[in-house]
Amino acid sequence: MKRIGFLSFGHYGTGRGSQTNSAADSLLQAIDLAVAAEEIGIDGAFFRVHHFARQQASPFPLMAAIAARTSRIEIGTGVIDMRYENPLYMAEQAAATDLISGGRLQLGVSRGSPEPAANGAADFGYFPDDGESTADMARRHTARFRQAISGTGVAEPGEHAYMGGERLLRIEPQSPGLSRRIWWGAGSRATAVWAAQQGMNLMSSTLLTEDTGVPFDQLQAEQIQLFRDEWAAQGHDFTPRVSVSRSVIPVVDDVDRMYFGLRSQAENKDQVGMIDGLLSRFGKSYMGDPEDIARDLAADAAVQAADTLMLTVPNQLGVDYNAKMLGNIAKYIAPAIGWTPNAG
Repeated sequence: MKRIGFLSFGHYGTGRGSQTNSAADSLLQAIDLAVAAEEIGIDGAFFRVHHFARQQASPFPLMAAIAARTSRIEIGTGVIDMRYENPLYMAEQAAATDLISGGRLQLGVSRGSPEPAANGAADFGYFPDDGESTADMARRHTARFRQAISGTGVAEPGEHAYMGGERLLRIEPQSPGLSRRIWWGAGSRATAVWAAQQGMNLMSSTLLTEDTGVPFDQLQAEQIQLFRDEWAAQGHDFTPRVSVSRSVIPVVDDVDRMYFGLRSQAENKDQVGMIDGLLSRFGKSYMGDPEDIARDLAADAAVQAADTLMLTVPNQLGVDYNAKMLGNIAKYIAPAIGWTPNAG
């Protein structure tokens, strides 16, 4: 079954045309958009996490609020930068949010991407151990977080502990099943293989920090196949999920043409550039006539290989515009990739 969800970066600011002038605007509109997306039949509402920027930074209050206003739509992140996280506190927040949602949380985590702060994780109080890189620290935090949400004891009991025969105290609350709904944001083929070894679902974005000269969708499809092959070799006891993200903007009226008409020709192709000092390939945007987008997405090797497609949304254009855009995608484009609306 193919699923689609929206992915919001949660930008806010007073730029020209912005409907999200403040953090409050961005957060409250994110809740309203999730409600509207559920009514359309969209399967997921996902949020990017960035620190020291005018974007969404603390996802759990937002996701809990969405959970209280919806009944079916999945709620998740894409992704949480684990360099910045206290693993045990995050485990408490994640379990509580998942319980409020009735088991709808899908958490994407990773080592993160470049941030505005020179050393933001250190400003948050987190430092690599001797011999560790910040990427190693992110993986260590992730392992500790996953240990905590699995129900394993993580703390020595004190004199006031109330417990049975357990030697170690576990994090409370616990939310059964959450441990199978953790996704690793992989930016390379090797990292995707590592995620499979760890037993995490795969979340692949619109860029890979490598370039072999083949089109982006083919490189990403290769990454997905390597992940699935390694998953099978590891013998994990559940079927993993794989997501890819795409920028999909159907241009159907004068408002769409005003915002995106001139951009559609320039951005409908792969780009190659440098990120973190690595030659990287960026996926193209899909903008223009819905029939053309539907045809091109149906031919996108990675979209076809994944079970979940995340649609990045221009959140600063407001709830009404983004709900209209998602509705047009659901009606004119998504059926071409094998998706049907989820009416709950």
